[in-house]
Amino acid sequence: MATKTHLSDGEVDQYSVTEEENLAVWLLAIKTLRIQPFNLPSLGPYDVKIRIKAVGICGSDIHHFKNMRVANFVVKKPMVLGHECAGIVEQVGSQVKFLMIGDRVALEPGISCRQCQLCKDGRYNLCRNMKFFGSPPTNGALANQVVHPADLCFKLPDNVSLEEGAMCEPLSVGVHACRRANVGPDTKLINIGAGPIGLVTMLAARAFGSPKIVIVDVDDIRLSFAKDLGADEIIKVSSIMQDVEEEVVRIRNAMGGPVDLSFDCVGFNKTMTTALQATRAGGKVCLVGLGQSEMTLPLTSAAAREVDVIGIFRYRNTWPLCIELLRTGEIDVKPLITHRYNFTQEGVDEAFETSSCGGNAIKVMFNL
Repeated sequence: MATKTHLSDGEVDQYSVTEEENLAVWLLAIKTLRIQPFNLPSLGPYDVKIRIKAVGICGSDIHHFKNMRVANFVVKKPMVLGHECAGIVEQVGSQVKFLMIGDRVALEPGISCRQCQLCKDGRYNLCRNMKFFGSPPTNGALANQVVHPADLCFKLPDNVSLEEGAMCEPLSVGVHACRRANVGPDTKLINIGAGPIGLVTMLAARAFGSPKIVIVDVDDIRLSFAKDLGADEIIKVSSIMQDVEEEVVRIRNAMGGPVDLSFDCVGFNKTMTTALQATRAGGKVCLVGLGQSEMTLPLTSAAAREVDVIGIFRYRNTWPLCIELLRTGEIDVKPLITHRYNFTQEGVDEAFETSSCGGNAIKVMFNL
């Protein structure tokens, strides 16, 4: 039998539960997380039920945790967090032919409408009716079990772990960015931001053939991590706008030649200004991080040099390539997983606090 301790407002504080009860991490208020029951929808003919085994904490999870919102996505009622996930198939719908009970899978977390023009054009990541794990109002995957469309669950090879499977989600951002920017063997690039997304974008760029990558960040620990992970050069910068001109000189010197492409994996006025000024005439700037919803930027001078500015939003059709890059060892995401926690109330609280503090925490992972 499950035992429950109730708070004065009726919320459940902790559980000792039987295996049959599905539990999830619910965000109830700012910095207030509770493990509580999570009722799943019935299994459709094209769905599978997944026993979740690994879930990573993303920057958007932390934004929701701290602010109950990310940009225009506002948490208005209790919501289950988590979207970087992998697990084991426990049940299959009647029309599912390519997955079996026991298969280990990585889950693509967004369900598009499949009917709008963007979906029909193949740009389903831009679907306005997307239902995305852990993005309000859709519940996420930090739970014992979830139900998900089978065609968004990708079987993992024997030599790819469930943790690596969960890392396919952030890696997909880097892969999509490299595709959008057409990274290749002649693309020398800078990557502004050495957080988890900056680092997976660096790994993806190397796999796409980039011969030289310079990483830029304000944090010594993360720069050192990037160097160990394979960055050719690292540049420490400040958060002060007046330093941009001098920092651009240092970035170009570190590159030893023109900067063909700049990835901004942060998304602030200063980082985009740096990217625009550092990139050569005729080059590209790809905005990956969405730190600010509005920016004031020197676009006229960039336009006069024909610097192309492109953006990305999440990803599309990336899981098969990510899994292949992991299978072959062309990309190794294991060093990015710096902290692991169990699926307990104490573990949840510690994990989100650790991830919130940054520093030497790159990817915080739950083992369920």
